[in-house]
Amino acid sequence: QVQLAESGGGSVQAGGSLRLSCAVSGSTQSAVCMAWFRQAPGKEREGVARINYYKEKTYADSVKERFTISKDDSKNIMYQQMDSLKPEDTAMYYCASMAWCGSRWDRQSDYYYWGQGTQVTVLS
Repeated sequence: QVQLAESGGGSVQAGGSLRLSCAVSGSTQSAVCMAWFRQAPGKEREGVARINYYKEKTYADSVKERFTISKDDSKNIMYQQMDSLKPEDTAMYYCASMAWCGSRWDRQSDYYYWGQGTQVTVLS
């Protein structure tokens, strides 16, 4: 079993920054592949970024050059630094994990463990 707990959400003005954290506890072998997803009101949940065992990173086009995913294996924490935030980044952000990354980084059904989410609101 893996437990994921997100933190770091909040309200920020457009152009500002936030850093999300996802703490991993339990069977960390099942959290080798980790990702961030988000869901805005009235929209489907979408992939934001993924980091694999080799620390290779994949980003959605909408957040490239603005968001940075990272993982501290010594602390079992994944981060997402979000800069130059836009109102359209407003969403509930979720972290997710699985034992090994598949070919489709944003296929939600591949991720076995999910956190409860943290709200990010970007004010215009």
